[in-house]
Amino acid sequence: MAVVSAVTAFAVAACGSVPGSDAGKQPSVLELLATDLKGSLQKTIDATEKSDSVTLTMQGTADTEKISARGVIDLGDPVKVEMTTALPDGTQGTVRMIGSVFFVEIPAEDRAGMGGKRWMKLDLTKAGEQAGMNVTRQFEDVDPTKQVKTLLATEGVTVVGEETVNGARTVHYTVAAPVAAHLKHLDAKLRSGVEQQFAKQGVKEIKIDLWVDEQYRPRRVGMLMGKMGDITIDYTDYGKPVNIATPPPAETADFAEMMKGLTDLSTGN
Repeated sequence: MAVVSAVTAFAVAACGSVPGSDAGKQPSVLELLATDLKGSLQKTIDATEKSDSVTLTMQGTADTEKISARGVIDLGDPVKVEMTTALPDGTQGTVRMIGSVFFVEIPAEDRAGMGGKRWMKLDLTKAGEQAGMNVTRQFEDVDPTKQVKTLLATEGVTVVGEETVNGARTVHYTVAAPVAAHLKHLDAKLRSGVEQQFAKQGVKEIKIDLWVDEQYRPRRVGMLMGKMGDITIDYTDYGKPVNIATPPPAETADFAEMMKGLTDLSTGN
């Protein structure tokens, strides 16, 4: 009887795995991305936070000015970013962000007037708000996890469909997120200035589009922020080694100290 039972069990199991049958078939990642929104977005956050780095390419407009930049992100703690951006005069400039501190590379022809310094340090905890916003607006949203967290916290996310982005199969999500949901995931030191700019421009919501690949990694983010801008960021080369170092003090001029010195001169102190 034991032999008969074993043969019967084998036959039943075999009937459940007939070639071509869908029984027991596991859904693909793309199917899960399209059907399990909350679970998939959380997996995307987890997968991205485990990545060491990512390369980004940014295109769009901000305050009616054209933006074009390429760079790398070190996704450690703190997040570090280095981007080369196109300047209005047609030249290129390099900016590094280490946490909430920015280092703007001084053009070679201007360094003599800056005591030979190569970098200008802009600490947002010390610098004037407007000066800070002029430099940081291209860096506010480059961390891909921030946009995913905004989608996860916002109701009404919909699936546009499956699309190919830079050769990768992805699922495209879209949502109109309240400004408050977006601000929640910005660095606290940047949040106040960004919030004031949104209020000044009358921006109440941000349209966010997100494309996620089969490894639960963001491949593209699009943000439409009313009159403030329309930006698209592509992400490639996850995990590629990067080295974004803080410029040495000997090569750095401090913007806050320069402003203080000018104020002292004007007041006679």
